[in-house]
Parts: sequence; C-alpha cells; structure tokens
Amino acid sequence: MSNVSVDAKESAPNEDQPQVNTRRRFLTVATSVVGGVGVIGAAVPFVASWNPSAKAKAAGADVEVDISGIEPGQLIRVMWRSKPVWIVRRTPEILEELGRHEDQLKDPNSEAEQQPTFAQNRFRSMKEEYLVLVGICTHLGCSPQHLKDGAFEEVVEGVPDGFFCPCHGSKFDMAGRVFQNVPAPLNLVVPPYQFVDDNTLIIGSEAEVV
Repeated sequence: MSNVSVDAKESAPNEDQPQVNTRRRFLTVATSVVGGVGVIGAAVPFVASWNPSAKAKAAGADVEVDISGIEPGQLIRVMWRSKPVWIVRRTPEILEELGRHEDQLKDPNSEAEQQPTFAQNRFRSMKEEYLVLVGICTHLGCSPQHLKDGAFEEVVEGVPDGFFCPCHGSKFDMAGRVFQNVPAPLNLVVPPYQFVDDNTLIIGSEAEVV
C-alpha cells in the first residue's frame, strides 16, 4: 500500500512545485551566504593575529628619559625593547680610571661592533659623563651587578668601579669593556641613542646627520 501511495503521489501533478523549487533555491543561496559569512568571521581573528599589537609596537618604540635627576656616580635603569638599559653619570674620577687598566681588557678600543660609531671611543659614549649600556652580559644573558666605591676591587684588583656578572664571573669596566680571562667574549652593548637637550635622552634612535 505504501508503495502504491508513493507512486500515486509522484505521478500526480503538483501545483505547488514552482513554489517548492523557489523555496529550495532561496534556502540554498541563504545557506551559502551564511556559510560564507561564517568563513569570513572565522578568518578575521586569524588575519588580525598577523597585525602587531599595541604592546608589540610599544616594545619597539623609542624611550625618552629625563636624566636631570641623576646624581654623579648613580646608575638608573629603564626598559627598552624588553631589555634593561643602564644610564650612569660618571664622575671625573671614574673617567680618569678608564685609561689605567686597558692592558687588562679584551677589546679596549671597542673594535667589535657592540656600539654605534659615535661611541667607538675609550668612553664608549656620546658624552663622556654619561654611559648608556644594555644591561645584559654578552656571555649567556644574565644581568651584571654595578659594584662601586671600591667594591669592584674584590673582583679586579686596583679597579674601584665596574660591573660583575654573578652567573659566570664576567667583569666589565665603567665603559662596559670586558676584562680578559672571563667567559664573556664581547663588551656590553651600547644601544642607539641621542640627546634632545642637556636633560633629555632618547634611547632607540640616533640623531640624523645633516
């Protein structure tokens, strides 16, 4: 009975057939559009993930530092590109000391490319008074300690101030130059920087040469 009934229904003319076909076409188109929107919606977060976040942009931005409050002999720390950067205001005594132990250094003349051209000198700085260094040891990336007022003499005899890495014993003078017979192969890195005025330092870019 059921087979006959089906045959009869299939053979009978269907006045609603045009409406059914129209409805099917509408549903097919609507499903395709919705599906397409779903794909686009899923793709937006993926494409957006290729764009740098605000935090990522900030990580590569220049850092402006007010140095007016740094006392002679004092070291301050700032962050640039997720790295610690030291700014030291060196005293005349510290500057004079730099010329007394160069025979103990691996690269006293800063011949390795660890600094901008303007800092390829004994002081490794644009202005002798101010030292700017990335505070990361060139051995395995530890952060050295600032030993001053004679404390550095415990690791290097006769040198009162410097930087000592407690991880593996590397030693650097107050220009960031590495001493001989330590694991660190290179001087500490001097980042690009420029002075806007006597009280303002920008880390991350150099002044354009006119």
